[in-house]
Order: sequence, then structure tokens, then C-alpha cells
Amino acid sequence: MDTAFAGFLSYFTSSSLFPSLIEGKNHIDEIAAAEDISPYFTINIPAMFDVMTSLVFSFTLGLGIAFFTSPNLKNVCSEFKDIVVKAIETVIIPLLPIYIFGIFLSMTYTGQAAKVIKVFIAIIGVIFAMHILLLILQYCIAGLATKKNPFKLLGNMLPAYFTALGTSSSAATIPVTLNQTIKNGVDQSIAGFVVPLCATIHLSGSTLKIVACAVALMLMQGMPFSFGMFAGFILMLGVMMVAAPGVPGGAIMAALGILATMLGFNEQQQALMIALYITMDSFGTACNVTGDGVIAILINKYFGPKPEVQNA
Repeated sequence: MDTAFAGFLSYFTSSSLFPSLIEGKNHIDEIAAAEDISPYFTINIPAMFDVMTSLVFSFTLGLGIAFFTSPNLKNVCSEFKDIVVKAIETVIIPLLPIYIFGIFLSMTYTGQAAKVIKVFIAIIGVIFAMHILLLILQYCIAGLATKKNPFKLLGNMLPAYFTALGTSSSAATIPVTLNQTIKNGVDQSIAGFVVPLCATIHLSGSTLKIVACAVALMLMQGMPFSFGMFAGFILMLGVMMVAAPGVPGGAIMAALGILATMLGFNEQQQALMIALYITMDSFGTACNVTGDGVIAILINKYFGPKPEVQNA
């Protein structure tokens, strides 16, 4: 729910403010036209299914297994899950940081990073302001629920925020996030469960940023869009963020499929999304991990050990 709220907040703010900021600044082709580095070789692996087919098939299969309790099908899916998890752990995750590092190198070589910042400087400022607003709203809710000063709660999480700014990785920031969450009065066992889980499934800052970047690019390229289109995209993005790895650039990589299928982004536009997203990746990650503290506070409030139980 928090991820979807961040997405809708981003859409309404972006669609209201960005048209006046982007008007007369259609220099997006300068970024797209930058001469990229040619790879030594490429391997094209066509997808077995498109994104929507895969998602519907997965949900249908999962619901069927849960409803009919089929042991044979469950065992097949469980063993296939083990294969996928092993492939991700041993191949994808170790290579993904190198891939992201390569994107940074390519952007530096082609000058894309500087051009993205030049073209989108005002937009980046609005996105950063939305991140701060989202965090204040989240901690105000946590403060109302726990009857604590929300700004003190938020202040306790600043070490996690600045660590995420430096690492751009939710996973790498887990120890700091966990420590600061406990300082906010969250039970250690609850914090130990919620923080690592939220590092992979709670990406409100990344969702906010992806939606804002998508609106900005569609405005700059004259692509039509509507609330109905983005409503479906935001809800699906919330599902896709669960699959995003907690490494730099993981969220935008997970979102590329629905950017193509639901918003109609071609390869060039997806590359521009990656360039824009990576340029300010650390801000979204910092918002993600700081927001994890709110989830932990609320879970602790309603499901944690009660004071009377502890005193007894």
C-alpha cells in the first residue's frame, strides 16, 4: 500500500509540475544521440513469454497450488524455484553490480550523466523534494500511531539514510537500518524480521522515482498518457518491486518489462530511463531504507510485545 501511495503521489505531483518545467527544454535527443561504447559481442536471449503472460501464469499457478494442494506440482515448482534461486545467487547477483558499474562507465564516457543532470536538474530537484515529503508523511503516521515525536524518529534514522546515499544499496545498508530501527524502540526480533524483508519488497522511494522519470520522459517526447494508464502501471510496479534485488539499479531493471508493455517504451526510451534513474539512484535507495523504519515501527506497535506482557 505504501509503495502504491508513493507512486500515486509521484504521478499527481509530476503531471502537475513537470509540464511547466519541461516546456522549451526538449534536449532529450542530445542524451539519446550520445555515441555509446560498442560491445565485443552480444548474446540475444528471446523471452519465453512476455511480461504479462508470465505474471498471469505465475499467479494462476501459485493460486492453483495453494487451493488444490497438489503435492506433485508443488514439488516441481519448489525444485524449479531452487534452480532459479541458485542461478540468481551464483550468476545474476554477482554480475549485476558489475553491469551497473558498466552503465556508470558508459554514461561517463559518452557524457550522458552530465547531460541528464543538465536537462533534468529542475526535475531532479522536484523528485528529491517528493522523497523528503514522503518520508515526513510516513513518520508523521508512525508518530501518530506511537504518540512519539515523528521528527525525532526520523532523526534517529539519518545514519541509515546517509549510508544508503553512499552505497545505493538497500541490502548493504541493512545493518545500519537495523541498528537505528532498534533505537526507535522497535523490538529486536521484529526489527530483525521486518528490516531485511523490507529491503527487498518495500521500495516506495524507487517507485516514486520511476513514475516521475516516466512522466518526465513521456512529456519530453510528446507521448500521450492518462491517469488510467499510470494507475495500472503503478499497481503493477508495486508487484514488480518485490522482485527487484536490493542492489544499485535493481529497481529500474525489474521495471523495464512493464515500462515496455504498459507505457510503450522502446529500447531507446528504456535506456534513457536507466540513465536518468541511475544518475540519482542513491536518493531513492535512501528513501527506501528510511521508510523501512516506519514499517518496523507500525508492525511493532500493533504486533509487537505489549508493555503489560513484558512487565508481567
